[in-house]
Amino acid sequence: LIAQFSAARGSEHDPLPLGTWKINGADYNPKFHYNPDLFWDAKKGDEKEMLPPGPNGPVGVVWLDLSKEHYGIHGTPHPETIGRTEGHGCIRLTNWDAARLAQMVKPGTKAVFQA
Repeated sequence: LIAQFSAARGSEHDPLPLGTWKINGADYNPKFHYNPDLFWDAKKGDEKEMLPPGPNGPVGVVWLDLSKEHYGIHGTPHPETIGRTEGHGCIRLTNWDAARLAQMVKPGTKAVFQA
């Protein structure tokens, strides 16, 4: 065990991908590639777009890419939602916890998600 953080995770529509995955790498201050085909709650007519990087972006200050395609561990601009809301399957941490975790792991580190 490297660390334990309060998190928001998955939903009925996009459950947390239980199992053992690997961290592929970290992207600091990431852009967000919005693809409405991947979001069950996307509005009709939404189009793919690139959202700018920054702490107020949908994935916060860091994206830890997982070996499970389209899934990651990331920050959020809304720390008040951690532990209270459901997401799209990713593990969402406060920006400060995501940044701290990113410093603790390296590519190949195991990420074990259990119910």
